[in-house]
Amino acid sequence: MVKVNSTKLSILLGLFVSILIAANLLSTKITTFLGVSFSVGVIAFPLTFLITDIVEEVYGKEKTKVFIKVGLISLIFILLYTTLAVNLPAASRYDYNEEYKIIFGSSIRIMIASLLGFLASQYNDLLTFNFIKKKTKGKFLWFRNNLSTIISQFIDTTVFMFIAFYNITPKFDVSFIFSLIIPYWLLKIVIAIIDTPFCYLGVKWLRK
Repeated sequence: MVKVNSTKLSILLGLFVSILIAANLLSTKITTFLGVSFSVGVIAFPLTFLITDIVEEVYGKEKTKVFIKVGLISLIFILLYTTLAVNLPAASRYDYNEEYKIIFGSSIRIMIASLLGFLASQYNDLLTFNFIKKKTKGKFLWFRNNLSTIISQFIDTTVFMFIAFYNITPKFDVSFIFSLIIPYWLLKIVIAIIDTPFCYLGVKWLRK
């Protein structure tokens, strides 16, 4: 049994929640890198799987469930508070209410999609990581880290895309949604592979 380091766990939990909130509130912006267009939230969100994999590797799935529950509560709070903030009447001296509604009002549907995608994908990641760890007798961290994340990212991307964008215009039908899912998912796989060394470093840091 590894002795629990509450300070390090608190740091990881703080990062976990911060990444979730940042990915949700900032994800409406689309950027382009190497000819590929994607939401800026795609950069941050895969890091949540990195953090939960590090925690599960060292402390097991019960501690990881705490992270998921705290993340879920945080997303629900942000969703409710954003809805309230968008719908509150603006003061006469506040000149940017329409811009505020455009930016944060459009985030509400995205946050609902993100919340449901988060819930489905994180629990899948938890169970898949734990299953592979048992089957490999604790060996091949890189394998379970990447495979569990790859499967979970597909679930997250699919759930998110359909809830956030399906039928917002006639163009966004099933085939078009899947044409968005595949490149986003592949980009997340690249990020997951790149962060593999950080999984090993995180596990080593947390075990000290």
